[in-house]
Amino acid sequence: MSDNELGTFLRGLRESVAPAQVGLPAGPRRRTPGLRRAELATLAGVSVEYLTRLEQGRDRHPSAAVLSSFAEVLALTPAQRVHLHRLAKGAEPGFTCSGSPHPNRVVRPPVLAILDRLAPAPAAVFNRIGEVLACTDGYRGLMGPTGQLDGGLPANQPRWLFTDPRARAVYPDWEHKADLAIATLKQGPFRSDPLVAALIDDLSLLAGPEFTRRLASIPGLPDATGVVRMDHPEAGPLRLAYERLDLSADDDQYIQVHLPADDASAAALDRLTGRRPGGLRAVSG
Repeated sequence: MSDNELGTFLRGLRESVAPAQVGLPAGPRRRTPGLRRAELATLAGVSVEYLTRLEQGRDRHPSAAVLSSFAEVLALTPAQRVHLHRLAKGAEPGFTCSGSPHPNRVVRPPVLAILDRLAPAPAAVFNRIGEVLACTDGYRGLMGPTGQLDGGLPANQPRWLFTDPRARAVYPDWEHKADLAIATLKQGPFRSDPLVAALIDDLSLLAGPEFTRRLASIPGLPDATGVVRMDHPEAGPLRLAYERLDLSADDDQYIQVHLPADDASAAALDRLTGRRPGGLRAVSG
């Protein structure tokens, strides 16, 4: 299992940026996706040797100025910039996770009230280890038939996704869904978080290479929005747009909302939840 999260993230960023995005010609015979190390190093004002050490994990303490230079060259989003600085901070000796040693499973009444207002949309409150703590009836109608909620709440989504065969049948793009689950678990310096580390140890044993190879290569920055496909056991094919709404840092929780991404999915969700047609409107995704 790799512990070079900063280097993995930097390399992934470099390989995701096309030369044209930073004003460079693509050129013939490029053997690497995105930018070459020499190109990023030159643009960021560092040596190729130094960038190589960072990506390989032989140097884990870049200055804030160097990180900001990479961020500018790669045109990182605010979330990516924060994540990059957190990974560098997490590599410092003595760093400890600021989260509680116990999972926060208490959802505050105002958050429950917000969740209630999100109905009939499928929406749920999650904590940092992927447990569903509370949800709308729409979420129960959507995820109940998949087996995710068989044990009641709290229900650990990553554990279900990697260990329940039904999850692969539900998600035609299971590989991508699994990648997102890993990215969510790996947010920030996750190895110093005893709760996340314990779950990772369990899933490394239970799910084997399907889990561990992703853990070693996927950056810990999940998409906050997107579209997911489902082959629902009762509603059939669905396309759902999702939005992640982060709560206060003290809550250590977030809400995820699903909305139909097309008219067919909207009609299927209405039937699934027993609502009148048009109860959920399709959104473009």
